[in-house]
Amino acid sequence: MSEFFERNAEVIQRRWPLLSARLLVEDASLLRADLVEGLGSTLSINGIQLTSRHDRTREARLQADSLPVDSPVVHVYGTGLGDLQIELLQRAGLERLYVHILNGAVFALVLQLLDQQQWLSDPRVELLYAGDLAEIQLPFFALPAEQVLADDFNAKIRDRLISEIHLSFNNREFCSDDPQIIERLQISLPLLRNDRDVAELFATQVGRDIYVIATGPSLEQHFQQMREIREQTPRPLFICVDTAYRPLLEQGIKPDVVVTLDVKITARHLPAQDSAGTRLVYFPMTDCSVLEAWQGTRYVGYSASPIYSQVRQQIPRAELFVGGSVIHPAIDLAVKMGSTCITLFGADFAFPMNKTHAGWKDGDLGPQLGVARHWVLDGNGQRIKTQLNFRSYLCEVERYIAGHPQVRFFNSSRAGAMIAGTAFNSEFVQ
Repeated sequence: MSEFFERNAEVIQRRWPLLSARLLVEDASLLRADLVEGLGSTLSINGIQLTSRHDRTREARLQADSLPVDSPVVHVYGTGLGDLQIELLQRAGLERLYVHILNGAVFALVLQLLDQQQWLSDPRVELLYAGDLAEIQLPFFALPAEQVLADDFNAKIRDRLISEIHLSFNNREFCSDDPQIIERLQISLPLLRNDRDVAELFATQVGRDIYVIATGPSLEQHFQQMREIREQTPRPLFICVDTAYRPLLEQGIKPDVVVTLDVKITARHLPAQDSAGTRLVYFPMTDCSVLEAWQGTRYVGYSASPIYSQVRQQIPRAELFVGGSVIHPAIDLAVKMGSTCITLFGADFAFPMNKTHAGWKDGDLGPQLGVARHWVLDGNGQRIKTQLNFRSYLCEVERYIAGHPQVRFFNSSRAGAMIAGTAFNSEFVQ
């Protein structure tokens, strides 16, 4: 054991004895560590530099400058080499600095190689594992290298951090003064006036079990059982997202309600033939040709997006929650219809079984399996491929579930991403 580690560990043992015990069992030997030199030097872990190799201090100063200088509390995600912590602790007005460990083995290795006593000993510092909290804390800075290196225990917080960091970028195309958006809304006005308010569906299924069906690959595991359940009386209500509609029909499963959100959805995804008797819940950006061809009853709703601010005043309609994916309003609709028991199907937020979607070819709905560079943990605790926006959608589903403790949420498969707040439905998961 190195001299640095003994001194660092003594501080941690004195201040955070429970955390110290966890750090002692972290296996840093599994990491590939290299010294990387430039104008200065830094540590590379598994090919990822923890900091700049030229000027760590200047980099830390730039990172600190992104945080409000007058905030009495600041959160740092990732421990790095201690440079950002030291920079922030120079602020006289800082009362508390929370340092959230994103990779315990990386931190344990740094403790062996470098003296970290300066910031560890500061009484304003609180040290914890990021995964010990269910949600991210603001204001924060997340060290870029450790967003990549985050371990399994801290992965869900990593996902929330990245989602928050990308929020403004993700919303860039939803500008209320975009001429294309204004034109599309104007075209849809006649339909909005004549179609029903989604609020008419609220509280119409109080106490009824509802299946919310997405298009993840695990959906294919349940087609036969869903066909059988669909013929039972009584039975759960079937709500599906737009891209799941065609695969369900091809399997002889007719959903009760379809929810559509994406402006790119066409008749290829929502064929009008045999749609009589299936209710369609849509948002004003939906392709009008798809709506006009639909044979069932149509219901319109809004999200909280500012793009609907003007049309909302002209044509009042109820609101459904949208967090980037059509799965969000589908779940919100199930809750607002009155269900207190919701089972999710195909809500994988990943590419299990080396597929992207159920019932569609690789790349048909956008992402291709071969370009997936990210991961989430599945229901068995194993890493599976995914993409960044899927992880963001997962975060918003988990936040929604946490905000509705009166509803029991179940997952129908372990193959997709583990969804915090859900249990596994024993009828479908052995």
